[in-house]
Amino acid sequence: MAARNKARKRAFQILFEADQRGESVQTVLADWVRLSRTDDRQPPVGEFTMELVEGYAQYADRIDDLIVTYAVDWEIDRMPVVDRSILRLGAYELVWMDSTPDAVVIDEAVQLAKEFSTDDSPAFVNGLLARFKDLKPNLRREQQ
Repeated sequence: MAARNKARKRAFQILFEADQRGESVQTVLADWVRLSRTDDRQPPVGEFTMELVEGYAQYADRIDDLIVTYAVDWEIDRMPVVDRSILRLGAYELVWMDSTPDAVVIDEAVQLAKEFSTDDSPAFVNGLLARFKDLKPNLRREQQ
């Protein structure tokens, strides 16, 4: 598994855990970093994972607004936690990071949905992130 793929999976797990625990993603990230330093069985939290989690945290409210606006017939708090976490991570990387091609971001998010969520989730994640990709220039402009 490629390094960035592992980093995305860890970032997704941190977002998921934060949602489940009702904690901030920064708190859960700090817990993961602390645990990786004190328990040799835990893998280290890499730079890219931290960049994804901290970047998401910076735009969390805006990302949730986007999901609410464009997820037709879905309220964010009624969405499966797995899907919500994948969408949050994917939306951040897609809209606010330029280091990865858009198609790769979407594909990686779909793969996470295939691995961790329901049979319907990959199509849902793909459709919503593809919409964000199409709207990306406007979404960035609206934020400024």
